[in-house]
Amino acid sequence: MLQKPEPQNTKAIAKSFLSGVVKATGGTVLGITMIASAVAAGGLVGLAFSFRNLPDVRVLRNYVPAETSYVYDIKGRLLTSLHGEANRELATLEQMSPHLKLAVVAIEDSNFYRHDGLNPYSIARAALANYKQGGVSEGASTLTMQLVKNLFLTRERTFSRKLAEAILAIRVEQVFSKEEILEMYLNNIYWGHNNYGVQTAAESYFNKSADELNLAEAAVLAGLIQAPEQYSPFLNYGNTKARQAQVLARMRTLNWITPEEEQQALQAKLLVGKPTAWRKSKSPFITEAVTRELEERFGQEKVRQGGIRVQTTIDMEFQKMAEESVQDSHNMLRRWGLRADQIALAAVDPRTHFVKALVGGVDYKSSQFNRAVQSRRQPGSSFKPFVYYAALASGKYSPGTTINDAPVSYPVPGGIYKPQNYGGKEDFAGIISLSKALSQSRNIPAVKLGKQVGLEKVIEICRQLGIKSPMQPVISLPLGSIGVTPLEMAGAFATFANNGWQSDTTVILQVTDSKGNILLDNTPQPKKILDPWATANLTTMLKGVLEPGGTGNKANIGRPAAGKTGTTSSERDVWFVGYVPQLATAVWVGNDNYQSMGKGITGGDYAAPVWRSFMLKALQNEPVKYFPAASKFPRP
Repeated sequence: MLQKPEPQNTKAIAKSFLSGVVKATGGTVLGITMIASAVAAGGLVGLAFSFRNLPDVRVLRNYVPAETSYVYDIKGRLLTSLHGEANRELATLEQMSPHLKLAVVAIEDSNFYRHDGLNPYSIARAALANYKQGGVSEGASTLTMQLVKNLFLTRERTFSRKLAEAILAIRVEQVFSKEEILEMYLNNIYWGHNNYGVQTAAESYFNKSADELNLAEAAVLAGLIQAPEQYSPFLNYGNTKARQAQVLARMRTLNWITPEEEQQALQAKLLVGKPTAWRKSKSPFITEAVTRELEERFGQEKVRQGGIRVQTTIDMEFQKMAEESVQDSHNMLRRWGLRADQIALAAVDPRTHFVKALVGGVDYKSSQFNRAVQSRRQPGSSFKPFVYYAALASGKYSPGTTINDAPVSYPVPGGIYKPQNYGGKEDFAGIISLSKALSQSRNIPAVKLGKQVGLEKVIEICRQLGIKSPMQPVISLPLGSIGVTPLEMAGAFATFANNGWQSDTTVILQVTDSKGNILLDNTPQPKKILDPWATANLTTMLKGVLEPGGTGNKANIGRPAAGKTGTTSSERDVWFVGYVPQLATAVWVGNDNYQSMGKGITGGDYAAPVWRSFMLKALQNEPVKYFPAASKFPRP
């Protein structure tokens, strides 16, 4: 409701209103009686007081009704719409079919272009009916009166409310042109099934924009205004056609269409669409993540009512591939006997850090929790590349540097910490190169290396790579004893894939208002944050993970790729995070209740195949690209 009091030319308005009534009643006793009845009902209790406390219609100059927001993929394909109570998309009068404008005026207010807000003859007809009924049983609303009722007043059927409606209608006619009034009316009126405004009504009922409506369709929409649900083609097609015939007959009586045009429209088949107000998202995990980010930045009201247009970074073709891979892989893993309820996947383009696909779980219908962005799970050994990069970037280590894979212990609060390799207490390799220690995912070398380069330094690098999850410099940090999200891991590895160049990882490319004004622009602004020599060497080492003898050989996709497996203690979480120059993808497999998936379960056996399934599909039409050689860069 727009409620801004403002005194106006009250004498002129009162004169216009009263003269209209007198003209309509012919100055008869009946007319005088009607006015007296209105006074008795409280409708004219102090005209001056009423005028003084009515809203200022000039606020409509800056009034923007609640409008639906729309979310698209990177290629402009609609993913979903977001709105509150009112599903509305604004359109200018030029963007509306001439048939529609004529049909609405014909059936709702055929004298619209000849009156000044009130139709005296309609008032007379309604006044007589109301007099006979002893109350307000019939209205005499013009389009202008309907508009002010929707925007300013309650829907109570009283004389005082009708009086206020008439006064405001005259004010509106004094301030706005007929075209402006009609445009506001057509954008605000309710058309049924949660559609407000003709643009959303046209899209819902006929799957087309308002400017494409033909005469038959325009007559249907005009007929809906009186009783949208009663005449809805979704509910009663017979009622729809009967009401359409009334509208067309009125247009023909007014000589606005010919009898031939009337018959053609009556006989035209209506290709009815389907309700769009509460349409389901084509990718609910994506729109859930997008909506959360938008509401954090703009607030819920702006997102649900502000009519914003959101272009995401998601490619729906990639997204479908990811969803199919997750579902197919889940079925496959269950056939293998794996006790895992959920899989999450996040894919990021290293060249832009745009999120290309995001799958938060196996089935959105059964669980809306988006594990790709909301669930922090221990990454296990997939965290080790951050430690190895820190060592290489220090300039003191190279892939060939050796380290002793032998028993070690560290004092910690409450006791002694003795890291072990995956094979148990007797599994030691002795002197081993960093490259081999990483490809075989040895734990003891990673813990020793983390201690040597400094755990604070490792955390600093993680922060540079965009990982925001809480971290503490505990001795077990190199083994992934903290929680991170799949999207954080995919974004960090994407920087490795781009040899140290990074932009902010985002699922939103651009946000505009309904008029095209840019509200948010996430065009990539890459920065070099990692040492290129250290990054290139790390990638070479991670390529070994996918080769025979590496823990992730089941992720091999037949082209240059790098990655790392991850398995946590008690087999609660398994990971594979890997990349090619065009795409970095993180896959997590586990249970929401943190139960073990079974003895001997590893990321190499169960997460790597999921990664491989998706990457083979996603890269099917992508050329093979190679990573830069470390020899091209100076050593730090």
